[in-house]
Amino acid sequence: MTAIRLLLVDDDPLVRAGLSLMLGGAGDIEIVGEAADGSEVGALVDRTRPDVVLMDIRMPAVDGLTATELLRRRADAPQVVVLTTFHADEQVLRALRAGAAGFVLKDTAPAEIVDAVRRVAAGDPVLSPTVTRQLMAHAAGTTADARRASARARLAALNDREREVAVAVGRGHANAGIATELYMSVATVKTHVSRILAKLDLNNRVQIALLARDAGLLDDTEER
Repeated sequence: MTAIRLLLVDDDPLVRAGLSLMLGGAGDIEIVGEAADGSEVGALVDRTRPDVVLMDIRMPAVDGLTATELLRRRADAPQVVVLTTFHADEQVLRALRAGAAGFVLKDTAPAEIVDAVRRVAAGDPVLSPTVTRQLMAHAAGTTADARRASARARLAALNDREREVAVAVGRGHANAGIATELYMSVATVKTHVSRILAKLDLNNRVQIALLARDAGLLDDTEER
């Protein structure tokens, strides 16, 4: 089995050392590089070709948000997971909208951080439904009406079945759960998700969830 290639980016050397010790001990994860600032990320990605980048948000020169936005514009972009000390924060939302696959808190249990890296490498987001709702609710503000109109216009490109899948993704369901709920195979769910990403020019499932929330599609489902 090929090891997951991981790049660590954090300006605190103690945090990097702890993450390296924790993640490097997993047999299926290989630490291929470390960076202390977002300005170093592009060159390191070119040299080390990571599958996943674990990215701190706050760094002195180029912050993790800017570095994430630059990385996700690349055709061969690695997956990005942002590190934060906040449960709901505008900066985290900016990272998710830029294409980050999710976020983990710095005080998350070691086993959960290892699991997050594995999940992201496998193409799954690392946001629980509760945290997803927290973040998306935090995004609501004075521009909510304009954002809703824009999101609904984009989602008009989807057919009815794709729209149902988008709502289920927004509710935090994995492919197996969506398959059960909508009476389709897991392979069909994966096909619908791929089509949604392509039609809406999105990077990952987190962005589908954010767009579904912006459009108001989750308003009747969030309490279920």
